[in-house]
Amino acid sequence: MREQKLLKILKETFGYTTFRFEQHKIINAVLDGKDTLAIMPTGGGKSLCYQIPALYLNGVTLVVSPLISLMQDQVMNLMEVGVKAVFLNSSLSYQDAQKTKEKIKKGKVKLVYVSPEGILSGHLADFFKEVEISLIAIDEAHCVSQWGHEFRKDYTRLGELKDLFPDVPLIALTATADAKTRTDISEQLRMKSPEVFISSFDRPNINYMIQDREDELKQLDKFIKTYHPNDTGIVYCLSRDKVERVAVALKKIGHPAVPYHAGLSKEERTQNQERFNVDERIIVVATIAFGMGIDRPDVRFVAHLDLPKSIESYYQETGRAGRDGLPSTAWMIYGLQDVVKLSQMLATTMADESYKKVARHKLDCMLALCEAASCRRQFLLAYFGETGKENCNYCDTCLSPPVVWDATVDAQKIMSAIYRTQQIYGAGHVIDVIRGSKSSKVLERKHDELSVFGIGKDRPREHWDIILRQLMNLNYVSIKDWEYRSLCLNKKSLEILKGGQKLELRKQKIVIKKSDKKETSKTREVKHDHHDLFSALRDLRNNLAKEKKLPSYIIFNDKSLHDMCRLMPRNGDEFLMVHGVGQNKLEYYGDLFLKVIQEFSRNQPKRDGIGRT
Repeated sequence: MREQKLLKILKETFGYTTFRFEQHKIINAVLDGKDTLAIMPTGGGKSLCYQIPALYLNGVTLVVSPLISLMQDQVMNLMEVGVKAVFLNSSLSYQDAQKTKEKIKKGKVKLVYVSPEGILSGHLADFFKEVEISLIAIDEAHCVSQWGHEFRKDYTRLGELKDLFPDVPLIALTATADAKTRTDISEQLRMKSPEVFISSFDRPNINYMIQDREDELKQLDKFIKTYHPNDTGIVYCLSRDKVERVAVALKKIGHPAVPYHAGLSKEERTQNQERFNVDERIIVVATIAFGMGIDRPDVRFVAHLDLPKSIESYYQETGRAGRDGLPSTAWMIYGLQDVVKLSQMLATTMADESYKKVARHKLDCMLALCEAASCRRQFLLAYFGETGKENCNYCDTCLSPPVVWDATVDAQKIMSAIYRTQQIYGAGHVIDVIRGSKSSKVLERKHDELSVFGIGKDRPREHWDIILRQLMNLNYVSIKDWEYRSLCLNKKSLEILKGGQKLELRKQKIVIKKSDKKETSKTREVKHDHHDLFSALRDLRNNLAKEKKLPSYIIFNDKSLHDMCRLMPRNGDEFLMVHGVGQNKLEYYGDLFLKVIQEFSRNQPKRDGIGRT
């Protein structure tokens, strides 16, 4: 009886004749009243896993969704197929919100979309206590996890829903979550013995391409003209300012591009979103918030001009291409300066140190994907725990194999150093030992007396960083303790240590800044040509310190001022990259210091292109 009704809903309401991936099992688990965690690829039909139960069950299904635009799209799509759905969020006037609540009370609604902030507010929580709630769905559930790639505070409070609705089953859905994140999601949401369903992470229609950054605008233009001259696509950039510059540059060379980021007016965002929804060919240049939950099936390419923070982010964003299953491309350029930038941003966040350590590891994994000589698809699947796949013969490393070198001996050196140092130290210390560093930590532990001390001093630190990243991501080396990120060997390590396994790595361009040996680290650290700007910033800092009756270094130390001169930030996003700048200092001092920097910049010679030298 149940099966017949489910198939009837699937066909008559949504127009499909068969379930995809794990949809059928997930829906049945939900209908059996079990808490459920569903990991399904973008475009795999996650929404049906709670929309069909919502129509099957009595009462109302609450859907917690991260974005107002996403809620509106979902409700609009459901209304189009005859499903009674509404949203309650800050976009509604008081009168409209009251009318919507009346509909819900009278039983005229099956699905209600709310934000995490909204559902946890007192007045909405009290309202829903008077309504028959049959199911709670948490969309984009990776946001729940403290290890997730979109760390959002209100999502981490959603476990409180179990206190508000203790007998209501809960389903959490996302396209990306590794094993640690899956565990964290279920714990944060207080799920009771959840059923976990993991569909394949493979997107066989996507061609993955990753290149070194040389001239990003020329490279992007060439990519579009070569592979997608008349297609719709999304170009992701890290900052709002870069979004604006890239969109303008693309328009100048003849591409129909529009910007999208939170700093635009509501009217312009709406207009550009509508163009994306209806234009046959449009390129949206955006920050990562754009595209979450989009339904447009014919996005033929997703391009990244900056390195994503994690493989989860990369997979989520590239998954917005080719939702119709037709050939599409995920194209990215990167440089090691991206890693420096993202590391600086991470260092200045207010998150606790345990989160930062995991985030650094995820960034290392993302860089390892770029550096890998193996099949991109195979690497991605292995990251999410999916094994046994052959080379895809469709990504750039399969179609144009990179130049590789035999890194087996160097890998053995690293593994020997990990073993000789008792497998209790992190990457930095292991590399210090290999390179023969006389750091206090090395000397105090007498690691300069080990046989492995200095066996890699002929190679730069960057060389050993690359090898160690690959060893970790190929599971030849494991992380023993996440708090300290200490490294250890495993069963797979023996394959290389005993010489049975050959390790081949992609040849990398290792760029190391050359400097005068007489120059001290202190002078290199502050070296820049903007001495007048430094003086102006120092004057501003000192005046602020006098006004607040604080030591000047409490406002900003000299290192921060020199970093401002070196980075020349132009907006809040870039100001956060400055050493010692967190959210509070950005809020208190950002506008004042940016004004001085901008005034100085106006008197400097103009430079062409998107990036700055």
